[in-house]
Amino acid sequence: MPTPPPSRPAVFRRSRVLIVGCGDVGLRVARLLAGRLRVIALSSQPARRPALRAAGLRPLLGNLDDPASLGRLAGLAPRLLHLAPPPGQGEDDPRTAALLRALGRRGGVHTAVYGSTTGVYGDAGGAFFDETRPLRPASDRARRRVAAEQRLSDWSRQQGVALARLRIPGIYALDREGGDPRERVARGSPVLQAQDDVHTNHIHADDLARACLRALFLGRKPRALHISDDGQLPMGEHFDAVADRCGLPRPPRLSRAEAQLRLSPMTMSFLSESRRLDNGRMKRELRLKLRYPTVLDALPPATGG
Repeated sequence: MPTPPPSRPAVFRRSRVLIVGCGDVGLRVARLLAGRLRVIALSSQPARRPALRAAGLRPLLGNLDDPASLGRLAGLAPRLLHLAPPPGQGEDDPRTAALLRALGRRGGVHTAVYGSTTGVYGDAGGAFFDETRPLRPASDRARRRVAAEQRLSDWSRQQGVALARLRIPGIYALDREGGDPRERVARGSPVLQAQDDVHTNHIHADDLARACLRALFLGRKPRALHISDDGQLPMGEHFDAVADRCGLPRPPRLSRAEAQLRLSPMTMSFLSESRRLDNGRMKRELRLKLRYPTVLDALPPATGG
């Protein structure tokens, strides 16, 4: 009777997840997966390897801008979390194209999650809408995301991959670099006056990480999902609420004409689009209960004076 092969250690029997674009949100997802799956992180920076290993990930060197460096990705993991942004110029996303070519050499991916942006809708005039709204990107930045979504959708159909396209608004967290809303208020960054204001949407980084994790395991068919909290305030009222909770002065208000003279073109591009997102599909299909339904749920309780 033949001797059975030796049993592999549990760490080698665990399924694998490949994270491409493992920044703040990717690391939060990795922490949720710690000890449950093997998590591989594609990184173009050798200096990041110690930090990625310390977080429990296996770093794999590769650069989406250098397709020849991506040969080891083929057949590496059955689940893909793609959080890498497109390049900073043009209307296409060659990084996603390079990634999909590399993965397609051997197949093996059965579930993929892509972190897109709600900017793909363009300006909705403050309308409240779900994921069936047509895409009308108004900037090259948003057009690059639409191009990435389309490439991924075509690939998922051809390869039989369950694909979740997560359309993500502004990400915040008190421990996220550049993402603490209190810092913006403390700087005195202006917002638009009420008659010119826009509706913006937000998601806490921890809730986003939980949504990514659920999409990796609950995704059954190609879907777009709004990963947004329940906040429905115009932008100025949103930051007024932060200021009031934290005992800070409310941000100054500008007319749109004044803002165009004082604020950067990038900032004005965000202030030219207004939309309110229906997050019902996220709650139903991912069965996600938000830990931070609004920004006030993430802030420390107000102290009496």
